Amino acid sequence: MNSLNKNKSDASEGFKDGYLEGYRFGGCQAVLERIEKPKSPSKSQYRVLYVPQGFEAIDRGVIEALHDLTAECIVAPPESALTMAVSVRPDLVLVMNGLHVFPPDHEEQIRTIRGMGIHTAIWFVDDPYFTEDTVRIAQSYDVVFTHEIECAALYQKIGCQHVHYLPLAANPQMFRPIRSSPEYRYDICFIGNAFWNRVELFDQLASYLQDKKVFIAGQHWDRLTNYDQLTRFIRTDWIEPEETVSYYNGAKIVINIHRPTAAGSDNRNVMNLPGSSINPRTYEISGCGTLQITDIRSDLTLHYQPGYNIETFADAAELREKIDYYLTHDQERLHIAWRSLWTTRWKHTFHERVASLLAVLKTV
Repeated sequence: MNSLNKNKSDASEGFKDGYLEGYRFGGCQAVLERIEKPKSPSKSQYRVLYVPQGFEAIDRGVIEALHDLTAECIVAPPESALTMAVSVRPDLVLVMNGLHVFPPDHEEQIRTIRGMGIHTAIWFVDDPYFTEDTVRIAQSYDVVFTHEIECAALYQKIGCQHVHYLPLAANPQMFRPIRSSPEYRYDICFIGNAFWNRVELFDQLASYLQDKKVFIAGQHWDRLTNYDQLTRFIRTDWIEPEETVSYYNGAKIVINIHRPTAAGSDNRNVMNLPGSSINPRTYEISGCGTLQITDIRSDLTLHYQPGYNIETFADAAELREKIDYYLTHDQERLHIAWRSLWTTRWKHTFHERVASLLAVLKTV
């Protein structure tokens, strides 16, 4: 191909790419305009002290919902939870996850807060990957919420009196449709660390992906056997949530692969509990109005309908087939993405989850 013909071909591809992105975004806007905003429940009279984990994508959504649904929401870092509780005397201390960034005397602080007559609740959002730690932490709280349905019975078994399954969600102020600029447009996107099941899958896909426009981000991708084939697609530095949203919006297909649950170097799941519940990415990708192809967790169908507002795969061969199909069937791809956006905004926001949490606490 001479340079003139190549330039014409590039211009044609660029025009098609820009047209499709405009069509996708316009469809997303039409979906959002047609979603009837649900009536907000009356505000709870709780004054809530919220202790964040430090995962902005989750914390920001919960804090915004608490401001909207409670009499007052005060935010305190983990190291200041007890001091702040003594100072403001809230009705409830709600702790997000209680892992990774919390001080060693975390449980002692919570027991002291309970001794002051303040209700305490924790929402585990990393289950079942750290059961070695969470079974200890859970016993210090009045109420335990977990996003993993398999862990509810575990906490009940160790003596927790009030245990509730509470799925995760998307923050619609963050994970939302935006117009993507050309540098974020890819055929295929995957953002996440290289757990071994993900490594195995991408090793199997390495040859297939060579003629695709691919973006992979996360740590430890040097575990790949076929790293040399895929290295040009990989970005290893941390991507902030706002930029993640740009990549999700720009991709034609976003792949979601849940991490493995077995105890080992990547997990502290000494109970070897299985993972049945879907990860936060499921909601976040869907909230951006992009086609998602995910591996299968058993409670996926409680939240989304495969083939209607999400796509699934069981192995590398099926994933290749579906990528091929949806890269060449734009209308089908976009219709599923738009339905997914509708479902997420209607049923799976932190406003919905926090309202459910507060309703449970009224009964305790």
